[in-house]
Amino acid sequence: MRNSILLVDFIRHAPPGHGPVDLLIEAGAIRFKPILLTAIAAMIGAVVILPDPIFQGLAISLLFGLLSSTLLTVLVIPAIYRVFKT
Repeated sequence: MRNSILLVDFIRHAPPGHGPVDLLIEAGAIRFKPILLTAIAAMIGAVVILPDPIFQGLAISLLFGLLSSTLLTVLVIPAIYRVFKT
């Protein structure tokens, strides 16, 4: 959730004079690395508890939740912003 808010906030505070598609591409390019690094760090933390039989379900749900939220942030949020902004 935080990543998508930061992405949209980055787009909204851009200097005027750029097209919406250019802003989405620029914001995605600049914010992609921090979003990916944050997700990878959290996934590594979840992988550590994966062998434990008690917390294995939690680790699996964390891994898939992080993967899906990262994909949603990078792909779906800019597309939804583009559709509703025009």
